[in-house]
Amino acid sequence: MNEERQQPAHAPALAWTDAYLERIGATRPARADAAALRELQRRHLMTVPFENLSIHLGQDIVLEEEKLVDKIVTDRRGGFCYELNGAFAALLRELGFGVTLLQARAFGDGGRLGIPYDHVALRVETDDGTGPWLADVGFGDHALRPLELGARTEQDDPRGTFRFREAPQGDLDLLRDGSRQFRLDPRPRVLADFRAGAWYHRTSPDSHFTRSLVCSRCTEDGRVTLRGRTLITTVLGERDETELNDDAEVLAAYRDHFGVTLTHPPAVRPPLTA
Repeated sequence: MNEERQQPAHAPALAWTDAYLERIGATRPARADAAALRELQRRHLMTVPFENLSIHLGQDIVLEEEKLVDKIVTDRRGGFCYELNGAFAALLRELGFGVTLLQARAFGDGGRLGIPYDHVALRVETDDGTGPWLADVGFGDHALRPLELGARTEQDDPRGTFRFREAPQGDLDLLRDGSRQFRLDPRPRVLADFRAGAWYHRTSPDSHFTRSLVCSRCTEDGRVTLRGRTLITTVLGERDETELNDDAEVLAAYRDHFGVTLTHPPAVRPPLTA
């Protein structure tokens, strides 16, 4: 397995790393320890939205580190799991963390498992002897902090109580408040392994990403989400929905809540395979 980083061609490593840290409002950590990992994940979730806008704007999704970092840092955008965790992995490696990509399958309605390579998550090694940790900035509403991969007891997080449970064939099921989130395969992967999964999610009529628009970000006391023209804010468990009246309000919501500047609102595009 080749884990060598593909450095963005437009800038030396120091420049793009500092730009990435500025994007998420973080400072360069003094060491690659668990405390630094927790802070980096929290800040990433608070600033970089989980969104599928590229699918409906007709934009390419290229699983190459240079492209993923550029989208987040230069274009000030977000993405879905392959993009967000792919870029976050590049940042963590450059800061001295050991990072391995892992594939997972999300649990859907009725406990049905998604496709192989449905989701990418990160196994992260720190330099303080703790962990290893599961870091994830690409699963939408999820844990705010990294989770200890070796633990089988409950792990408290501001977003719920999480626990890993042994699953068939050496896999791990991740539970949140008793509900299964995804099944994790602990074998190491590389970014190119996820191309088929990304293609499925951006083209198949069976993928929920092709059927709706979403842009969502964690906040200090909840979450803010734009689904189509519905702005949803959750504060301390209280949910409020506001229907936006016109394109100007939609564009303002993308800009003001997510830092995403668009020239026109995206609209759901028919899947390529429909």
